[in-house]
This record gives sequence, C-alpha cells and structure tokens, in this order.
Amino acid sequence: MTNERNYHHLIISGFGGQGVLLIGNLLAYAAMMEQKQVTFLPTYGVEMRGGTASCTVVVSSKEIGSPIVEKPHAAIVMNLPSLVKYQDRVLREGLLMFNSSLIDPNEATRPDVEILPVPANEIALGNGNPKLANMVALGAFIEKTGWVRIASVSESLSRVLDQRYHHLIPANIRAIEAGIKYIQSR
Repeated sequence: MTNERNYHHLIISGFGGQGVLLIGNLLAYAAMMEQKQVTFLPTYGVEMRGGTASCTVVVSSKEIGSPIVEKPHAAIVMNLPSLVKYQDRVLREGLLMFNSSLIDPNEATRPDVEILPVPANEIALGNGNPKLANMVALGAFIEKTGWVRIASVSESLSRVLDQRYHHLIPANIRAIEAGIKYIQSR
C-alpha cells in the first residue's frame, strides 16, 4: 500500500491501555505538521482499562467532509476482538495490519486485502519496554504506508504526550524505529 491517493482513511483498535488512541493522535498531529487536512475521532467501549478503544484518522490533501470512517483504506488492530470487528470493513486492496503477538495470523481471512502481521509485543519486549507495542505498530505502519514522515511523528511526541511523560520520548522513538526495521527486514 502506497501513498497514491490524496486521502487516506484509517481505523485503529485494541484494548484500552494498548495506546491505540495515542497512535491515532500522533498520526493526526504529524499530518497537521505536514500541512495536511486531518480528522481524529476517538471512540471508547467500556470506560476503563481493558475495554475496547478505537479511533479513526482521515488524512487528506483536500478538505475533509466527515470524520466518520465506515470503510477504511487501512486498519491497525491490536487484539482479536478488534480484528473480528474491523477486518471486513477494510476496503478491497487495502491494508490490514495486526498485532500477531496477540492474534493468530490464521484469524485474518481477507484474501482481497494486504495482510500484515506485526509481532508488536515481542518486538517491544525485545526493545526493552513491552508497554510500547503501540509505538512498534506505529513505526511499522508509517514505514509500510508512507502516509506521514517519521520525522513528523518523532516531533509530534513532545506535543502530544503530557509533559510528565517526556522522559519516555527516547524509548518511544526507539520502539517506532524497531517497527520500521521490522518492515524493512521483511
């Protein structure tokens, strides 16, 4: 999947606490920094850690009519319930990226989309911080799609993360880079 069209629709979903909303927020902020039009729409399931969380991101070179995404060009899913819910919504020839640390690759059943399993938890653990699987997924997605530049995402970290987490920015950048390297090594 490349950056051929002038707009992109994305759904990101997983358990609350996996950082899926942060992925969306960083992508949206990075796109704004690149002077693109963008919407970011978070949604929550159960309002607690462990419930379902998801968001949609629309990135475009033109004005966006609606933040609602029913049929995305891509989906990043971090757990099995999210795969079950969203894999059939991805547009034909779209990208279905999922966390193969928590999802058996045989669960992805769409022959008409590009399937991209990324062992985000294992990569994050091997990189020293298992809580940064979301950043691994973000790095893999950016490398695969080219929707935004890595430099924009890295710069967005200091603007999106609360000041009290700024000491974790270098670890986040390393996790993003690990996701990029995973895609490059495929």
